[in-house]
Amino acid sequence: MWDYLLLEVRRTLRDGKFVVGTVAMPVMMYLLFTNIGGADGTWKTASMIGMAAYGALGAALNTGAGVAEDKAIGWLRQLRITPMTPRQGVLGRALTGAVTVLPAITAVLLAGAVVNGVRMDAWKWPVVAVLLWAGSLPFTMLGLGNGYRLTSQAMGGINMLCYLGLAVLGGLWFPVELFPGWLRHVSSFTPTNRFAQLGTAVADGHAPSLAAPAILLGWLLAFGSYALVSYRRAARTI
Repeated sequence: MWDYLLLEVRRTLRDGKFVVGTVAMPVMMYLLFTNIGGADGTWKTASMIGMAAYGALGAALNTGAGVAEDKAIGWLRQLRITPMTPRQGVLGRALTGAVTVLPAITAVLLAGAVVNGVRMDAWKWPVVAVLLWAGSLPFTMLGLGNGYRLTSQAMGGINMLCYLGLAVLGGLWFPVELFPGWLRHVSSFTPTNRFAQLGTAVADGHAPSLAAPAILLGWLLAFGSYALVSYRRAARTI
C-alpha cells in the first residue's frame, strides 16, 4: 500500500493542472483579493486562512478526479489483481489526498507571511496548518465518493460545482458577514465554513468552538458513507 501511496503522490504532484489549480491559483487569488483597495492586516490574515482552506479543498477533491481517470483507463481493474486489498486501495487514495493538500496550504501561508507581511505568534503557524490539514479529510471523502461513482467526463463538472459552490457558500472567498442573514445561517452548517473557522480561531488567539469540529465530524461521516457506498457500487462493475 505504501508503494501505491508513493506512486499516486508522485503522479499527482507531477500533474501541471493540479499544481496550477490547487497551489498557484489560490495564491494568486489571495494576493489579488488582499492587495486591491488597501486591505488591512485583519483581512489579510483571515483571507490567508480562507484561501489556504480553498486550496486544500481543491486538492482533496482532486483525489477523486484521479480515481475517475484510473477507472476509465482500467487501472483500478489492474489493482484488483494485485496483492493489495480493496481496503488498502481506498486507504492509499485517502492518504494521497491527505498528503497532496499540504502544498496548497503551505503555499498560501508562505505568501501571507512573505508577501503580505502577515504576523502571528510563532506557534500559531504550525497549529493553523495542522488544523487545516486535518479538517480537509471530509472533502477527500467527498472527492473519492464522486470518483468511484461518476465517469471521468462527468467528474470535471461535478468537482468544479463542489469546489466553487462550497468555497463561496462557506465564506472562503468573501467574509460571511457580507452575506444576507439567511445565507449566513445556511453557511454556518457548511463544512467549508467550519473548516476555515478552525484556522481563524487560532489566528484570533482562541480555541475553535465545539460546533466547528462537531459539524465537520458530521460531514465526515456523511461523505465517508458516500465514498464507501460509491466504492462498493464501482467494485461490481470494474
